[in-house]
Amino acid sequence: MTLLNYWHFITFGVIFLIFIAGAIGAMKQDEAKIKVGMFISVAVVSLFLAGFSVIVVDKYTKVVELYKLKNKRLLSTEQIVYTGIVRNEGKHKIGTVTFEIKLVNRGHATGNVKGGNFYKASGFFDFFTSGFNKINKPQTVTKEFVVATNLKAGTSQAFRVYFRYPPYFRSTAQFSKVWGH
Repeated sequence: MTLLNYWHFITFGVIFLIFIAGAIGAMKQDEAKIKVGMFISVAVVSLFLAGFSVIVVDKYTKVVELYKLKNKRLLSTEQIVYTGIVRNEGKHKIGTVTFEIKLVNRGHATGNVKGGNFYKASGFFDFFTSGFNKINKPQTVTKEFVVATNLKAGTSQAFRVYFRYPPYFRSTAQFSKVWGH
C-alpha cells in the first residue's frame, strides 16, 4: 500500500484544478462532438498526470538506503541467506520497503565470458518444442522481498531473507537494490 504525504495531495490538487479548467473549457463549446471529445481528452490527461505524479513524488520523497548487506550459504539446505539493514533517509513515512537481489552465474557479469556460456547447441526439434523432459537452468535469478513496512522517517530496520540457491551456480555476481512505496 502506498502511503500518501502532503506532496501527493498538493499535486492532486493542481491536477484537479487543471481538470476543472479543461471541463469548463469543454462545456463552453457549441458542438456536442467537440464537448465530448474535449472532456474525454482532459479526463485522460488528468488521469495520466495523476498516475505519473504518484511515481515522481514517491521517487523524491521516499528515499531508502541499504546498509551492511551480507550473505551466507546454507549448504545443508541449499539456501542462501541475505541479512542487512534498510534505513528511511527521507522525511516521510514509507509503506513498504522492497529488497531485490539478482544473482548472475559465472562469466556473464564478472568478465569471465566464454562462448559456451551463451551458446548452447540444440537440434532443430528443440527449436520448436524446447526438447522433451529438458531441464531449464536459468543463468540469472532475481528475487524480491518486502523487508519492512510502515518505516518512519529516520528509522532503520534489520532484515533476513532466505531463498533456494541454484546448485549449478559458480563464481556468482550479485546485484542488490531497495526501494520504497
